[in-house]
Parts: sequence; structure tokens; C-alpha cells
Amino acid sequence: MSKMLKVLLPVLLVVALVLSAACSARKGIAPSPPYPAPAPMVPSAAERSYSAEDSAAGGQTAGSETERRIVRTGYLTLEVKNIADSMVAVSNLAKELGGYVVSSNKQGGDGAVTGRVAIRVPVERFDEALDKLRKLAVDVPYESTEGRDVTEEYSDLKAQLRNLEATEAQYLELLKKADKVEDILKVQRELSDVRGQIERVKGRIQYLERTSDMALIEVTLQQTKPLGETGWSALKTLKSAARGLINFGKILVDALIWIAIFSPIWVPIVVLVWYFRKRRKAKIS
Repeated sequence: MSKMLKVLLPVLLVVALVLSAACSARKGIAPSPPYPAPAPMVPSAAERSYSAEDSAAGGQTAGSETERRIVRTGYLTLEVKNIADSMVAVSNLAKELGGYVVSSNKQGGDGAVTGRVAIRVPVERFDEALDKLRKLAVDVPYESTEGRDVTEEYSDLKAQLRNLEATEAQYLELLKKADKVEDILKVQRELSDVRGQIERVKGRIQYLERTSDMALIEVTLQQTKPLGETGWSALKTLKSAARGLINFGKILVDALIWIAIFSPIWVPIVVLVWYFRKRRKAKIS
């Protein structure tokens, strides 16, 4: 019996090894599709979001440093002698520095005129523009500047654009190889969606490039008062007094209306109080 086991054991081991190898080979074989498998769908927004580490790694792979992108904005309130002339001066200053006027408006009447001008200038001339704007004013009661770093968003958008363009190229290859109408329509539908995403990403990239290359300055212009002006006017005082009298009359009329409407409530109460007081005085006397 022991001799038979010694003979059978090697044979059984060889058979087991052959069977296991055959099963493994069978599992590793996948049926080939009738046409190339479609490229993977465009990842969702959550899957497309890149962390700062992923962006940095992508930048190192590309072998180029990420360009710094800072969106700079300035806010100035200037007191000037003449609003109209100062608005023209601000517009000319923007053109002189290689920029342009974004918006301009003037509002108000006598003694309360204000003007607002928004300009964009090259970011490298931002400080120069602020300095020249201050020189246009008699006084600068308010000034504020801020900078918003959009470098990370800009890098993420560039990475998304590269991935979307690679996906677009894959779909174009599939479109060339597809021979069924159903497959062609499916690939075209996915290709159209990818191209729409590419256009949106490109638009956002262009916006960040434009706003970071051209700084925005919003200027508010206020009229200064002459040194000898006291600010008193008999006409203004008369108008103010007339408005006060009218307001007092309105309040008085409103009160009389309320008293008349509630007369069914308070008149009986007053009559009863008057009656009992008169009766008490009669008893005392």
C-alpha cells in the first residue's frame, strides 16, 4: 500500500498543477468585442477635481513651472474740483497706461454730483495708476486694494483641459473606426458633450488670464466745496421748515382720524366716567 502511494502522489501532483494552469489561462482570456471599446466617459465633476498635490505633480511631469496668477483690484474715492473734467482725466489716464474704461457714469444735481469710473490697466502698472489717480484729487478720503490668488484654479483648469482634449482625441479615433449607425451616434453624442466642456474650461481660463493681466480700479469722484462756502441757504431752510409743517399736519390729521374711528369705544367710557364723577360730587354736597 505504501509503495502504491509513493507512485500515485507524484502523478496526482502533476495532474493538479496542469488543471490549475488551465483554469488560470481560461480566466485570463477575455472575449474580443466586434469593434474597439468606447473610450471611458468623461469623469464627473467630483472626479475631475484635482488636489493641489495632483496639480503640482502634473506640473513637474510637464517640466514647466506654474505661472503665478493674481487678480488685483483697487478702490479709490477722490475729492475733485470738477466731476466732468476729472472723469475725462481718469479715462485719458487709463488709455495712457495701455488700459481702457470699463464703465463710466455721472449722477446727482446741484451740490450733490458724483461720478464713477471703472478702468482696467496692465497689472504691472497698477501701482503707477494709483499714484497718478491720487494726483488728480484735492483729497483721497478712501483707498483700498486687494489681490486674489487664482494660480491653483488656473492650474487645475489647464490640467482639466489637457485631459478633456485627450478624451476628445480618443473619441475621434473611435468615430473613424465605428461602422454601425448606433455606435456612430453614441460616439458623436459623447464627443459633443466633451467639446462643450472644453469650451467652458477655455472660457474660464481666458477670463482668469484677462483679469489677472489687467487690474481693475474703481474710482468714485466727489465734488469739493469752496473754502468760503458756509453751507447755509435761506431757501433750503424755508423748504425744510415747510416740509416739517406738512409732516406735522399729516400726523395731526392721522391722529384725528384714529380718534374718530375709535369713538364708539372711548365715547361711552368717557360718558360713564363723567356721570359717576358728577354723581359722587352730588352725594358729597
